[in-house]
Amino acid sequence: MFETLGLAALIGLFVAAGAVIFVAGIRMTGLADRLADRTGLGEAVAGAVLLGAATSFSGSIVSLTAALDGHAALAFSNGIGGIAVQTAFLALADLVYRRANLEHAAAELANLFQCVTLFILLMLPLLAHTAPEVAIWGVHPLSLAIPVVYAIGVRATGQVRSAPMWRPVGTRETRTDAPDEARSRSGSVALLVQFAVVMMFMGVAGWVIAKTAESLILRLDLSQSLVGALMTAVVTSLPELVTTLAAVRRRALQLAVGGIIGGNTFDTLFLTISDIGYRDGPIYAALGPGDFFWLVIGALMTAVLLAGLILRQRNGPARMGLESVLLLVIYAAAVAVQVWRG
Repeated sequence: MFETLGLAALIGLFVAAGAVIFVAGIRMTGLADRLADRTGLGEAVAGAVLLGAATSFSGSIVSLTAALDGHAALAFSNGIGGIAVQTAFLALADLVYRRANLEHAAAELANLFQCVTLFILLMLPLLAHTAPEVAIWGVHPLSLAIPVVYAIGVRATGQVRSAPMWRPVGTRETRTDAPDEARSRSGSVALLVQFAVVMMFMGVAGWVIAKTAESLILRLDLSQSLVGALMTAVVTSLPELVTTLAAVRRRALQLAVGGIIGGNTFDTLFLTISDIGYRDGPIYAALGPGDFFWLVIGALMTAVLLAGLILRQRNGPARMGLESVLLLVIYAAAVAVQVWRG
């Protein structure tokens, strides 16, 4: 169907699907914040689990669709490229929040632990690529380990929040997570239903983006890694930008930071989905060294973010933290390298 469309129609569908994801992301922020209050999860955990998973849903559909169609590099770079751009979005949110460095004001131990979990998850595909090639029904065992590590990390994050062994020092710039709504099981069910409906729209939009991206790759003879990292990853990451800026505006700062880190952590599950969907053997065997460029960038940016969350600089250049400046510089340099390589 998509192969018969003209170039203008393909670009139009790509943009329209991105707009659907953009609007759905705005709606999702308010729902996640209210669910955090009503369920007692807290903003950081709700951001990591609910908001992180939901805003990444369209991206997971892109990676699965690309893998099923045999586009290994597109499936891989879409998920990994999304981690880098979403971390850069957090630096933009820091620029918008004028009171202090966002990472200082949103002090939350759960977000620190999520960063550590994310770094571990990013090392697993690198290990799979460099280790001997093995497979279980065409899937690398480390791909199957990723959701297990993710689940353990989410559970441990909840424990860190409910029974912390460390606490951040409070300052006058620190914004604590105070619920705006009372806990209510009946109200939570209604909000979850709305949440699921919004996710359905985002899933359909993600499928359209994957199909149009594949057609554009063939039509314009573009690199799969270039399209995955700089086109589909950026468009499907728009919910993270919208929800992060909206959360900052609502002063739900832990939700803003937790949503980005949680979304990045959830994005590593794209690799499991992609490996299962790719039927020509383990997906890592079909990738070249250049396809892992964005994985290294994502790990580097995660390490810089973690350092910023630990250091908690109150103010830096343009009232941003130094880590935010570094994140933007790293991402801009990575984009330049990717465009130069093609």
